[in-house]
Amino acid sequence: MRFNIDGSNEKAQHGYNDSNGIGDGYDPDLAHPAAGYGDGERAVLPPGVSERKLLTRIDLRIIPVLSIMYLLAFLDRTNVANAAIFGLVKDLGLTATQYSTCLTIFFVPYCVFEIPSNIILKRLKPHLWLSICMFGFGLVTICQGLVQGYGGFIATRFFLGLFETGMFPGAFYLIGMWYKRHEAQKRYTFFFGSTTLAGAFGGLLASAIGKMNGMEGYLGWRWVFILEGCLTCAVSFIWFFVIPDFPEDSKWLSEPEREYVKARLRDDQGKSALERRITPRDVLNCFKDYKIIVGGFMYFGLIVPAYGYAYFAPTIIKTYGYSPIQTQLHSVPPWAAAFGWSMLTAFLSDKFRHRFLFAIVNICIAISGFAILMCVHHNTHVMYGALFMITSGTYSAMPIIVCWFSMNLGGHHRRAVGTAWQIGFGNIGGIIASYSFQAADAKTYFHKGYSICISFICLSAFSCVIYFFACVTQNRNREKTHDVGLTDYEKTELGDLSPDYRYML
Repeated sequence: MRFNIDGSNEKAQHGYNDSNGIGDGYDPDLAHPAAGYGDGERAVLPPGVSERKLLTRIDLRIIPVLSIMYLLAFLDRTNVANAAIFGLVKDLGLTATQYSTCLTIFFVPYCVFEIPSNIILKRLKPHLWLSICMFGFGLVTICQGLVQGYGGFIATRFFLGLFETGMFPGAFYLIGMWYKRHEAQKRYTFFFGSTTLAGAFGGLLASAIGKMNGMEGYLGWRWVFILEGCLTCAVSFIWFFVIPDFPEDSKWLSEPEREYVKARLRDDQGKSALERRITPRDVLNCFKDYKIIVGGFMYFGLIVPAYGYAYFAPTIIKTYGYSPIQTQLHSVPPWAAAFGWSMLTAFLSDKFRHRFLFAIVNICIAISGFAILMCVHHNTHVMYGALFMITSGTYSAMPIIVCWFSMNLGGHHRRAVGTAWQIGFGNIGGIIASYSFQAADAKTYFHKGYSICISFICLSAFSCVIYFFACVTQNRNREKTHDVGLTDYEKTELGDLSPDYRYML
């Protein structure tokens, strides 16, 4: 697909109406593929199959499965915040620094093994690798509920990060290989919305599980880990059979349907080169493109407020004068509002086929929320309302940034490496978030934590601006570039660096 300088594409100029991301069976992109992409032939739908129905089948087969998988991953990762309200820190005898260190250690393997995990996923196939990881972090979560001290707790947090390392970048990588760029934002955001649903679900679940305090000799915080871990392990066995693979390997589509899906994606994003293994040289070549580095900072800046809120929201809300059970229940509405707002933002972003302004607007909303908390200290309703702005702004901007960046990467090798890099590097921000809020900071109204969050959100906004102008500049330069005589193979190897490729803005 050729994208113009202003972010529009040839479809819009032809009056093609696809506001829902699903066509009516005719797509000008398939009739007129971008030079160098595909074989120049129009992709033909199998007899009796409409594109709308086919995409609906793909949606139902992919998005709910991956969303539930990541909901459980995020739940098992952040339920420590709910457990802390029920006495985890006191029962294990942890100091404030030790507790933050346990949160931090999760991100060490989580950041380091993102790229290797995506390479393994490509080789083993998604359904096998993701289900193995899913069972692993479910089992570790159960073990968290059985630890007896600081050493056991920090060890389980490390292995939790190790097993969860493939969930987020792997799912984003997989989704990106099934949809065209202008179709992806709603799907990405719905998947990413599982984090907000996990926050809401976690608060409700913890408020119920907390009433099991003392049952079978276990305190309430232990039951939070044990029951949620058991749920994850049980689901992982089922998910082995339902997690989808890449379009080229899908068994639930007929051969003509697979060929059609591959053709429409090839004309939008170029040849995928699934058959070729990712080499160390591919990884190094990706980092020669400065946009890859910038993409990491775009996400890094939002991870600090995202995890700062996810890990410490119950601690913050508790200072408003609520009981432990009330605190858990009051943590639910901001997460639910974030899901609704993020889906609305995603729909509009796909409709207008634009990412940059939607990311910036939501970043400004999040900044406003933190600014209110820094200035207002004695009005509970206003402070609680600011939490809605923080969750809605942060958790709406994040999927837009990830979708914008990953869907602008062409080919399996650049998308696998680039997506894993962005998520892996970005999650270093989780280490900073782990130390940004302390219970003792309540005396100063968490001023330090809020200041840190605002600073890093501004870093994300600045990085988005750099990435936007980089895409505009390269699109403009490629419009002026004539055919340089590259072969189809060379263009496939270049991915989005091919002179025929146009970046979405």
